[in-house]
Amino acid sequence: MPRYLIERAFAADLAIPMSEEGVRDCARIASINGDSGVSWLHSYVSADRRRTFCIYDAPSPEAIRQAARRNGLPVASIIEICDLSPFFYF
Repeated sequence: MPRYLIERAFAADLAIPMSEEGVRDCARIASINGDSGVSWLHSYVSADRRRTFCIYDAPSPEAIRQAARRNGLPVASIIEICDLSPFFYF
């Protein structure tokens, strides 16, 4: 399955609490993503907490957009990526 980097821009600081509420929010996102065949692998958050860079496995960019709409999440860009690690060469 293709892997993608999704950039998101938020108007306010992104806050996912380290609590049961945060667990529920992430589980809801993962469930809705699954309905579109999308798997959220992990995310990086900018220091100002206004941008995220998320790694997803998905059948297509449109599946990511569909899941994002259903989750109420913005999508600034979607780039298909592949893994490259310096350890591959050692």
